[in-house]
Amino acid sequence: MSGRQILLVEDNEKNVKLLRDVLQAAGYRTLEATSGRQAVDTSIAHRPDLVLMDVHLPDIDGVEALRLLRADARTAGMRVLAVTAQAMDGDRDRFLEAGFDAYLSKPVNITELLATVRHHCDQSR
Repeated sequence: MSGRQILLVEDNEKNVKLLRDVLQAAGYRTLEATSGRQAVDTSIAHRPDLVLMDVHLPDIDGVEALRLLRADARTAGMRVLAVTAQAMDGDRDRFLEAGFDAYLSKPVNITELLATVRHHCDQSR
């Protein structure tokens, strides 16, 4: 996985640190965004292999940021995974129907995170 770049979209610094540390230890390079708008701009500018997107973000939420990514030809095919504390019945299906490629609930299970990231990085590009 060396060289694969993942954009972490999260406004909670503790969550960013955990995700960054785990992913970098596994050999991934990371970028960070703390808002939905910044996620869109960073995705367009850097074209990461994968985006891990929190749903609740300042300015525009993760679902709207995903909609903007899907609407732009430069990022339409980008793999975007929802990473959220929203874990009620039906939330997983709702986020997948919104267009996310996968759904991970918080607190994140590290084994599941790495397996999901590896799978979707293999599917990208």
